[in-house]
Amino acid sequence: MEESKIHEDLASIRNMMERSSRFLSLSGLSGVMCGIYALIGAALAYAVIYQPFSLSGYRDYDKGDHYTMADTSVILFTPIVAQLLFIALSVLTASLVTVYMLTRRKAKKQGQIMWGKSSKTLVFQMCVPLLTGGMFILIMLTRGYIGIVSPACLAFYGLALVAASAYTYTDIKYLGICEIALGIIAAIFPGYGLLFWALGFGALHIIYGTLLYSKYDG
Repeated sequence: MEESKIHEDLASIRNMMERSSRFLSLSGLSGVMCGIYALIGAALAYAVIYQPFSLSGYRDYDKGDHYTMADTSVILFTPIVAQLLFIALSVLTASLVTVYMLTRRKAKKQGQIMWGKSSKTLVFQMCVPLLTGGMFILIMLTRGYIGIVSPACLAFYGLALVAASAYTYTDIKYLGICEIALGIIAAIFPGYGLLFWALGFGALHIIYGTLLYSKYDG
């Protein structure tokens, strides 16, 4: 009986230490919603890219061809690219707002501080790979490597998740590994960047969000 009490006390102490060093208020539902936003964005991007008047030119470009600086400046400042940027920013904004709202609600329910030491560390660990990836992608775009966008987004996002998994649910690490793997595969098949983007940011988010929700929020 006394030994059982000791085990319970140790488990309680271990749980308290984990909660103090990890931010455990991430909502699995937010992952599902982000995945849905990404799929909607991918569908809209597909409609924009593969309009009849832009079909042949963009497909040639999407297959990974390298363009000169002069060609790139023309391509980057077209109505199609402007529409794609608007879609991407809209998906990102909707995702960030949803994650913030659902995380705040869960943190309040659990009595955990929303913006404490653990959450600040989590954000920092994610921002380093994400900002590095963002700068890398911008540099590649100015050099004419449009086909690198999707693989790089997936790979650097996966690295950010792996880095952040030490400060939140460990399950996030496996999502990160899957994102990295998809990024590498997308680099091998550059003509299917939008498809891999939809799989990584859409389908995988929905699957892992559902698993996290059933495991931690249910």
